[in-house]
Amino acid sequence: MVKRPVVTLTLNPALDLTVQLSELVPGEVNLARQGNLRPAGKGINVAMVLRDLQEQVAVTGILGQDNSDAFEHLFTQLQLDNHFLLEQGATRINVKLSEQQGRVTDINLPGITVSEAVWQTLQQRLLALCEQADVFVLSGSLPRGLAADSYGQIIGLLRQHGKTILVDTSGQALHAAVAAVPDLIKPNVEELEQWTGTALPDAEAQEQAVRKLLALGIRHVVLSDGERGVRWYSRDGAWQALPPRVSVVSTVGAGDSLVAGLTYGLLNQLAVADTLQLATAVAALAVSQIGVGIPDTERLNQLKQQVSVMPLAFSC
Repeated sequence: MVKRPVVTLTLNPALDLTVQLSELVPGEVNLARQGNLRPAGKGINVAMVLRDLQEQVAVTGILGQDNSDAFEHLFTQLQLDNHFLLEQGATRINVKLSEQQGRVTDINLPGITVSEAVWQTLQQRLLALCEQADVFVLSGSLPRGLAADSYGQIIGLLRQHGKTILVDTSGQALHAAVAAVPDLIKPNVEELEQWTGTALPDAEAQEQAVRKLLALGIRHVVLSDGERGVRWYSRDGAWQALPPRVSVVSTVGAGDSLVAGLTYGLLNQLAVADTLQLATAVAALAVSQIGVGIPDTERLNQLKQQVSVMPLAFSC
């Protein structure tokens, strides 16, 4: 049987300018050690990693027509099935200043404003993609012009067609997504605090919030907590993955790489422990390099062997 592709949706893509420097000194001239400008956006990053994992991927979302060439070249180069729509204007540029000690400062420029006509056309395109795909990954922020509940509208649309939906977003977009009940969400601790509206200082408080999410009908909540690893919660139990020690070059794209690993596990019906092991290793690989992707499968396999996964005492 031919495997059906996964669809990644990126509503607010960007050209990422990642700048490496020893230390950022505000108000002074800073000399960079290295710079990299590449097409990005959370869903696009997920797609790139899934393609390196040998999955077939269709990408969709909204690009600015003035600078779409770099994205279209990337999609052709990686054999990503391109279903992006074009809107007037230019896709935004995001500047990421990555310091040697690991701190990253983001400067995100405003992007295009999406018209109602393009938004309606995008929903029709997603409906068409339901004919060829069963798993959809919705990642990233919302551009200007779209309502805060836009992800909720899309999730409702996809749920009507029985699709598996993974979501990685934050703020009001996360609130709307949660209300529409996707299959999996991947907040970090800060994003979980945004959803609850309160501080969650320890695992016990965080798990109370997770129980509320599961009670709504969300099947899987994957909580990322930086160096403290990743915790996967469901009604069947909970598991924790501890990442290997790596030299951090840049944390840009680590969360997207984690989502790609989770998606791969669900697509291939891997056990939770195996999925967490892979996803955590892919994220660890991401922080040890500039950009996302898996340039060295042998290195990925080495990192997988260094990930420890253990069950947690948890009940709903």
